[in-house]
Amino acid sequence: MKKVKFGVIGYGQRGSGMTQRILLGMSDVEVIGVCDYYEDRTQQAMDDVEKACGKRPFGSTNYMDILNMEALDAVMIATSWETHVPFAIEALNKGIAVAMEVCGAYNIDSIWELVRTQERTGTPFMFLENCCFGKTELLGTSFVRNGLLGELVHAHGAYAHHLCYEIATGEKHRHYRLRNYLLRNCDNYPTHELGPIAKALNINRGNQMLSLVSVGSKSVGMADYVNRNADKFPELVGKTWQQSDIVNTLITCADGSTISLCLDTTLPRSYSRQFTLRGTGGYYEQDTNLLYRYGDREYWDTERFYRDFAGSAAKLEEDYLPDIWKTITQADLDAGHGGMDGLEMRAFVNALKANKEMPIDVYDGASWMAISALSEASIKQGGAPQVIPDFTNGMWTVRKPKDVVDLPIVNK
Repeated sequence: MKKVKFGVIGYGQRGSGMTQRILLGMSDVEVIGVCDYYEDRTQQAMDDVEKACGKRPFGSTNYMDILNMEALDAVMIATSWETHVPFAIEALNKGIAVAMEVCGAYNIDSIWELVRTQERTGTPFMFLENCCFGKTELLGTSFVRNGLLGELVHAHGAYAHHLCYEIATGEKHRHYRLRNYLLRNCDNYPTHELGPIAKALNINRGNQMLSLVSVGSKSVGMADYVNRNADKFPELVGKTWQQSDIVNTLITCADGSTISLCLDTTLPRSYSRQFTLRGTGGYYEQDTNLLYRYGDREYWDTERFYRDFAGSAAKLEEDYLPDIWKTITQADLDAGHGGMDGLEMRAFVNALKANKEMPIDVYDGASWMAISALSEASIKQGGAPQVIPDFTNGMWTVRKPKDVVDLPIVNK
């Protein structure tokens, strides 16, 4: 396969960004079909591809028209959250490799259908969780693989991002967050934080998530924001918002470790994924790029501790950072989410061309997406435990650990 012939389904903010900044810059990719529910976006996609490549792609507002293209090798699905899984199933059934953007699941049955379709067809599938390729996430995981943190006991992550403006402009910008915040209450976006944690803990590959409990706070952040900006969003004044301002989820794993997740998107704050790994040998903290190890000086003074240790992990990058981050170019860094977008799409294309296992497979995507539907059920039941399905059907016990990229092993 010299060039991967791509179709793009969904040309909103995510689909257009990935196409313009990533796909159209890849010499071994040719975008031959584009689609969006909205005609103007479809036309924009066709114009963008033609401008970049000199050849106008086929365009349609019907995703099946793209999937029916005979020459298509792969498709990127970047539509609304509700349509990711059904569109992916259609593509897999047609033998078209799928690169599916992240989302949280609406029900468990749909995820099982996705898994069984991929197993039955054997069609390549990759879940596009770009944070698994993040520099600090991979650095922390490299510390784990090299034993610097000892035995992992607990990991924490969050999707902490003040999104009130984006949510409130959902109708204007024609995206999906608004209806989710009005109608649902769950951890609606768990995979940015959970994906890297699951990889570090070898979930689906020697370890398994067993159950979760979720609790949600009151929901007042969006109403407060809308009231403060009533002149801009008069149609939202007085609306009832179902989504909790803070959702906390605690997950238990087969090896006895635990995972805590937090959705925090409607109260004032800075952006953070809070990727944190705790083990018997020390801990890694993403927000401060801090590595603290057993035997280091103990502190009573928190401020002094952070003055002494903040940024300490950077000193070990030469040995423990994977090569893809040592050789990354400025153009790669500028292409999307600080370089993560290009790295994940390159990984998908390389695996597809070489007919190799996808670095984030259908079992990963299934178990991570399931958190949304299960957290919704748990919150409705007052924090009642929910069983996390084993989408591998027992194969997690024999599947070998595999990171999304090769991590350096120091002092073999």
